[in-house]
Parts: sequence; C-alpha cells; structure tokens
Amino acid sequence: MTGMAIVGVALLVNGCAATAGGSPPNVENTPQAPVSAPEAPPAQAAAPFDGLDARVRQATADAAKSGATIETVVLDRDTGQTVSNGVTKPFPIASVAKLFIADDLLLQESQAKTTLSPADRASLDVMLRSSDDGAAQNFWDRDGGNAIIARVKARYGLGGTTAPWNGHWDVTTSTASDLVRYYDMLLDGTGGLPPEQANIIMTNLAQSTPTGTDGYPQRFGIPEGLYAESVAVKQGWFCCWNGGNQLHVSTGVIGPEHRYVMAISSLEPDDAAAARATMTQAVKTMFPGGTI
Repeated sequence: MTGMAIVGVALLVNGCAATAGGSPPNVENTPQAPVSAPEAPPAQAAAPFDGLDARVRQATADAAKSGATIETVVLDRDTGQTVSNGVTKPFPIASVAKLFIADDLLLQESQAKTTLSPADRASLDVMLRSSDDGAAQNFWDRDGGNAIIARVKARYGLGGTTAPWNGHWDVTTSTASDLVRYYDMLLDGTGGLPPEQANIIMTNLAQSTPTGTDGYPQRFGIPEGLYAESVAVKQGWFCCWNGGNQLHVSTGVIGPEHRYVMAISSLEPDDAAAARATMTQAVKTMFPGGTI
C-alpha cells in the first residue's frame, strides 16, 4: 500500500494596470518597459518516500534469496504516508512485547493504581534499553500476564495482536502494521498513556544499548541500517520459530521529532549472525545512505 505524494505547483500571474482618466497614451511615444521571461520556479525537493515502494520490493526479494521472509511497514507521521511490502501475517514479537509491559505498568502508575519503587524504575529502564528478560518476567507475573496484552490491545486498537497462547510474553504475536500503529499512538497520546510516561519509554529506547543483558547484539535492522539517523528502538529475537527459523524484529522511531516509524520482522532458516545481516541489508536497501 503506497501513498502518493501530492506536489502543488504555484502559478505566477502577471497583472496589468489601466491608466486612470484622460485619453489613452500615445503608443508611439510612450517608452515600453523591457519584457523579461518569468523566472522558473525553484526545483521541488524529492519527497522522503520517493522510490521507496520499489526499494521495499527489492529488499523483500533480496531477503527471499537468503531464505528470509520479511514483513515491513514505514510511516511518515507528518504526511500520514505509509509504505509496506504487503505482508500481513502475524509473527511472534519476542522482546518487543516489553513495550506493552512497560506501557501498561506506566499507565497504572499514572492512575495511582500501583507505585514504582526506585528499584522498579531501574528494572523498567534496563528492560527497555537492554531487553532484560528477568525484569520483563517480574512485571508480567505481577501485573496479570496475558491481561496486559488485552488491555494494551484494547487501548491502541491493535486488531492483529494476540496474547500468547501459552502465557509466555515472548510469543505474543502482532503485525508490522500494528507495531507502527502502536508507536504512532504512543507519540500522539491517543493510546491513552500520558506524555510524561510515554517520554519515559521513548527516552529509554533512544538509549538502547549495543547488546542485551544476555549478550546478544541488538543493533541489527533499523540502528545499523539507518546509521545516519537518530533512532529510538526496541528489538526482539529468538530461536527457533516454525522449525529452525531465526526470528528478528526491529521497531522504532526515526529522525527529528520522531517523524518516521518503522517495523520490520524476519524469519530466516540460517544462523543468527546471517539472519541479522539479512535484516540490516534489507533496511539499507530501502534507505541507501543510511537516511530517510
């Protein structure tokens, strides 16, 4: 689904003033002002998503050559334009579910339904920045498990998101479209989380660490692919899904004032390092030069 940029062209109109009163001037004896050609309008800058649809298709095809199936959506929050590769099959979101855990917890705190101790806040920070599983499990168990996903799904209208069938937060399933919708609504407040609490999430994602607390590299996808942009990301990964597939998910916001939102997932029957490289290359193909 590709949005079309609408380019407005300004028309220059030259007016002609009539003489006020008396006879019309003698054309022969009246000096004529030199006539110059109108200046050409300034060249229009290329829209940020120009050509992106074709590059997304190319990235999808290239990834398929490595055996990877990717799903991706990119949103320009200023224009509302969205580009995707058309894949809408739900996938497990792994540690990206920690966004939902944090969101639900921070909303409860803002409503005075719970109190976060300094230790809780430190755990929440490391859960978002370094994808700490122990912190996620603690909050998941104490705040209702699957009920967390149900509450977040209802507030954000995430129709493609499903609570885990086995009660394990890492196999919560969603779609790239739902994850982009989540970020967009988190940022504009329509998901119900107050700005102060939303800022806690975004500040932590902007300080995402190079590796998780388990030592796994978490710069694949958006951070390495869009290396020339400021990014705030939440990553997810595990092995194995649907056989021996490596699962990787890269999500986040990009650019000044969080203008762009992107989510990309990959399932690839290869080793973890190769699968990370495939996802990063897909982002680089979509955005040559590491920028949108």
